[in-house]
Amino acid sequence: MNVASLRAGWSRLPLRAAAFVVLTCVAILGVSGWREWTARDQVLRGAETEMANVARSLTQHAEDSLDLLDSGVVGVVSRLEIDGTDPSTIAKLGSILDARKKAVARIHSLAIIDDQGNWLTSPGAIASTLSDDTFFRHHQLSPKREAYVGHPVKSLLDGQSIVTLSRRFNKPDGSFGGVVLATISAGYLSHFYEQFEIGRNSSIALVHGDGLIIARNPSNERFVGRSVADGPLFRDPSLQRPSGVYHFKSPLDGAQRVSFFKRSSSYPLLVLATVDKDELLAPWRAAAISRMLYVLALVMLIAIIGAVLVRQLQRGQRMAAALIEKEAHFRLLAEGSSDMVTRIGLDERLRYVSPSSNRVVGWRPNQLIGTEALAGIHSEDRPHVQAIIDAMKRGETEEARVTYRNVHRQKSEVWLESTMHVTRKENGTVDGVVAISRDITEQKNLETRLETLAIEDSLTGLANRRRFDERLKEEWARAYRDRSSLGLLMIDVDHFKAYNDEYGHPAGDACLRVVAKTIAAEVQRGGDLAARYGGEEFAMLLPNTDAAGCARLGERIRNAIRDAGLVHASNPAGPCVTVSVGGAACRPAVERTAGTSSLVEAADRALYAAKDAGRDRLMMSGEVMNLLPRASGQ
Repeated sequence: MNVASLRAGWSRLPLRAAAFVVLTCVAILGVSGWREWTARDQVLRGAETEMANVARSLTQHAEDSLDLLDSGVVGVVSRLEIDGTDPSTIAKLGSILDARKKAVARIHSLAIIDDQGNWLTSPGAIASTLSDDTFFRHHQLSPKREAYVGHPVKSLLDGQSIVTLSRRFNKPDGSFGGVVLATISAGYLSHFYEQFEIGRNSSIALVHGDGLIIARNPSNERFVGRSVADGPLFRDPSLQRPSGVYHFKSPLDGAQRVSFFKRSSSYPLLVLATVDKDELLAPWRAAAISRMLYVLALVMLIAIIGAVLVRQLQRGQRMAAALIEKEAHFRLLAEGSSDMVTRIGLDERLRYVSPSSNRVVGWRPNQLIGTEALAGIHSEDRPHVQAIIDAMKRGETEEARVTYRNVHRQKSEVWLESTMHVTRKENGTVDGVVAISRDITEQKNLETRLETLAIEDSLTGLANRRRFDERLKEEWARAYRDRSSLGLLMIDVDHFKAYNDEYGHPAGDACLRVVAKTIAAEVQRGGDLAARYGGEEFAMLLPNTDAAGCARLGERIRNAIRDAGLVHASNPAGPCVTVSVGGAACRPAVERTAGTSSLVEAADRALYAAKDAGRDRLMMSGEVMNLLPRASGQ
């Protein structure tokens, strides 16, 4: 690089520094803004998940409540169609209905109505008929027998808003005989919703399929019977699905809402659980403002420091002309200053040490000069380094590169890479060695980590399939040489797909980690290997273990996993997570024509036999010897 180009570079340096400071400030602001926006999204997603859980729970509660009413209604309809509507039957049924209403708090009323809309039974004396009511006309005109859930209406008994569930009953000739009516109070539902604390300005609403509000918390009486059928939830085709997230401005109170809706699969009902977006985001907003103020303060500090730096650079340009010719030398010196340079005499003591030794090994040059060059090298690595230096002193090698562990003053030890060159006198005889050493501890740690990742399963921490296959070949060869037994257990989590479908993949991963930890706890010998074979299948390699020992360990593992008590409601084998285990053992020296695949195949067949036999059990295979003919003479 010539002087002119260096000067041009110096003239542009303040501008580049200023651009760097600006870009740094913009990058910090951009990253901070992105982080805050991500945090906001996480808050909203967390609220959506919470509202989804609430909506699902309340939909199930609404269905259970109506199922409870319907079970009583079905029984009364059956009795009426068998025994008729004579006064004695009505009196008996009236007593039964009164007793059921008193026993179940959520039932508001139960009644029987004849084909003219007159009350045959009721909780009180009511003179009016129900012939004009929607539910009565529905059953009068429709021959269908299923339950009908009506709109919220005012009760004739106490004026409360109620939801009706009714069924038609027929006369012996099949004609319309009347209606059995059961009701549940909207006030009961609203009071039940009070148990869910989801926010001060949040709400839970139960809505009829055509958009009329059945119950709401808060302000139940204010909103019951109001229609929200004109809203997007009932008009937007993209929202006409069983459940989903719904962001909207409430037509009832004008608040921005984050909500989750769930439609009932059994009844024309929809549960809408919402939380006020402003209330939800208030903690995030306060924290974001606080954090952004800190970021702005940091950016301003960086800008001030940058301005000072630019000014110093401009001042330094005035001195550049005198120093420009020597810049290349300073550059070389700066580049070499990070490595430790040492000179080793023929007596193997340090004659010179560069200042960078303080950074590389923690000692200053004056503390090292005169000491033994190999004193700090790890005892396992010293013979190799000693052999290289001896060869160089004899003139057999001119240069060499060696990697070794060395004691560090502050750290326990560091990895160093040294490039060594022979130095000679004017007459050509060797007078020492120059070593340039650099710290490669980080590189070594990374290599160790990569080696670990190559043989370890990231989810469970057990050996991965690659490591298992390597060890299987090694142990097979060892068992062949030693004429010993080799055992293998194949372990499979029962109905794991159903577990994932029911509890979700994060819970499935957690389940696999618990199973892996349980299996690993049973590894009692250094030579045993527990591995994740694939998916929900695990393997345990057991050197010097016969079939009986293999079976004992397999039973211990199976029982330990069952005793872990991981709930698995969809598991036909039991209420908790269970495993099926297949085991096999062989002596490679006896089955000389068999191979590692024979052992795996035998254990795998035993595993499938355990599954076919009902799962949650251990099956041992004696088929390895029969997979291939025995070697002649064995």
